[in-house]
Amino acid sequence: MRFILIFVILSTFLPLFSQKISVVTIPGSQQRFTLVHLPGGNFEMGSPTDQPGRNANEGLHKVSLDSFWIGIHEVTFDEFFLFQFRTFDTDTATEEGFKADAIARPSPPYYDFTYGRGKAGGFPATTMTQQGAMRYCKWLSDKTGDLYRLPTEAEWEYACKAGTQTVYSWGDDALKAGEYAWYYDNSSGSYQKTGTKKPNPWGLYDMHGNVMEWCIDFYTEDYYARLDSNAVNPIIFPLKKHSRTVKGGCFEDEVVALRSAARKKSDPKWQQRDPQIPKSKWWNPESPFVGFRVVRDGRKMTKAERDAFFEKVIKD
Repeated sequence: MRFILIFVILSTFLPLFSQKISVVTIPGSQQRFTLVHLPGGNFEMGSPTDQPGRNANEGLHKVSLDSFWIGIHEVTFDEFFLFQFRTFDTDTATEEGFKADAIARPSPPYYDFTYGRGKAGGFPATTMTQQGAMRYCKWLSDKTGDLYRLPTEAEWEYACKAGTQTVYSWGDDALKAGEYAWYYDNSSGSYQKTGTKKPNPWGLYDMHGNVMEWCIDFYTEDYYARLDSNAVNPIIFPLKKHSRTVKGGCFEDEVVALRSAARKKSDPKWQQRDPQIPKSKWWNPESPFVGFRVVRDGRKMTKAERDAFFEKVIKD
């Protein structure tokens, strides 16, 4: 019996033992987050023709990716508050020249966009626009000297599938969703603290459900057709404000929306109750179901190179 128990424990955590882990303390704070290194490789993006819930144009497409680091959890409000509120930020940074007073920060929300769902203590940061999430990434990059960004749609799906080709990263059985995801059947209408369900085979939590997650890509209906001509580190840079790709499904969704290959288009209506003209570049009052996780790029870039990158990807 003891041997069987040890075998089960090792089988559960063995993927983590073979991966590189990086624990990052945000300079000037006690907030930490953990990244896992995903080696580059090839995988099949999309889904086979017989997968339940698939879109007609998905199919399977071979994609090649370079290695990257990705957060094992969604970014929490505890982390985002360091960026949002000047009183929580300091000039302490890994890279020289960082000045907290020079940072453009989110405008104060005019009411609680989460509708009381919870913030402090490990809840996923939500209701910010994709541009707002990217500006957090730029702030974090300037604090640390590394390039932090949102994952591309391909990177996100690669991380979610974690080497699988099943409907979900845990397999094809939708009845097991409650072990791995917060969704319509078990969420009580709210997102939950990160990391309270089982991780996927690569040690990533909440890839299915809890909150949908921003990708860096501009959303296009013909995304899969474009992959056929650009399948190496694919990315679709934005040309205008709307729309972006979100992945993973959320606490409001039925289980089929949690598929590893599922994709969704962000909706301008998520800013419907924003009275600012033009609409805020920071907040989506109607999207307490959308958050994000960060990727640390494998390339080492100068500040000038990072600034040029964010200038290209942030379109307010």
